[in-house]
Amino acid sequence: MNLKYYYWYFQSAIPERICDDIVRYGKEQEKETAITGNTNKELKDLSELELKNIQKKRKSDVVWMNDRWIYKEIQPYIHQANANAGWNFEWDWSESCQFTEYKKDQFYDWHCDSYEEPYDQPEDQNTHGKLRKLSMTISLTDPEEYEGGDLEFDFRNQDEAVQPRICKEIRPKGSVIVFPSFVWHRVKPVTKGTRHSLVCWNLGYPFR
Repeated sequence: MNLKYYYWYFQSAIPERICDDIVRYGKEQEKETAITGNTNKELKDLSELELKNIQKKRKSDVVWMNDRWIYKEIQPYIHQANANAGWNFEWDWSESCQFTEYKKDQFYDWHCDSYEEPYDQPEDQNTHGKLRKLSMTISLTDPEEYEGGDLEFDFRNQDEAVQPRICKEIRPKGSVIVFPSFVWHRVKPVTKGTRHSLVCWNLGYPFR
């Protein structure tokens, strides 16, 4: 699929007090070690070696959130970006939000958020038969409080080498970035301080 825009952004869109509320709420919850989306086991079932291998690709801590007040803040930007960028993807469900904490030397290497096959979860009609279509991430931390941790996108096509582009627009606190879930991206290692973000994946039936 050819894209005119690989991402759409709204700088400093989420009020600082809302960002602080999300961070405070996230810190009050029990964090868990982040794993990659293609891991077929739950965290508790992973061996020490399996976890070590995962952390070569991804190292951070996460908290899951599905509170209505958070969706109320973020979903209008997903709809607006989908229209403004001209993607016009059909979607109808947001997964649980992922609050992520990146401390010094933590990162998430190259990946995309979508899977090859739709969710096969007949017991959950909100997700069954659907794909991740739109991803959203919000910067919750003032850029003066950390170094590194850049969000980068891979804008290559099939015949080109990787050409990462730093998403500078996400640096201001409260900035929202929305992008198709099949676009490859990464978070570079944090070199100083702590970076907090909120991610949400939005589902729809497969592209026709």
